[in-house]
Amino acid sequence: MPSKVTESSVVQCPNCGRRNRLPRTASGVPRCGDCHQSLPWIIEAGDDDFTEVAEAARIPVLVDFWAEWCGPCRMVTPALEQVAEELAGRIKLVKVNVDEAPGLSERFGVQTIPTLAVLKQGQVVGRQRGAAPASELREWVGDALAR
Repeated sequence: MPSKVTESSVVQCPNCGRRNRLPRTASGVPRCGDCHQSLPWIIEAGDDDFTEVAEAARIPVLVDFWAEWCGPCRMVTPALEQVAEELAGRIKLVKVNVDEAPGLSERFGVQTIPTLAVLKQGQVVGRQRGAAPASELREWVGDALAR
């Protein structure tokens, strides 16, 4: 499974194993340099770059509002990464640390963490509070994308 990706991080291709550098933003979706399969796109964003990283994304975005001290947040991370891998090329997972992005927390009305939101063209089309297994998250994301 991919690990958390920051501006200078790389992700290993789940198909062929090649390590690839991922952009924070792009006009398309990241693809493996060897096998050309879509890569899971997992990136962090905060108050200063959320508009560019998430709202301006050309593909739907799954936003994870979390905090390092939150047990349920840590529990749901592997499930979110699995969903990002399974839906590679169709969604972008953007992680927002609520302790470091109080403006986004207020703007999105985050009162409980983890809180998840699906954005299409910058608009919230789905919202969920609390942790859930990957199968439930995949179904929830699919329903939100169908709206």
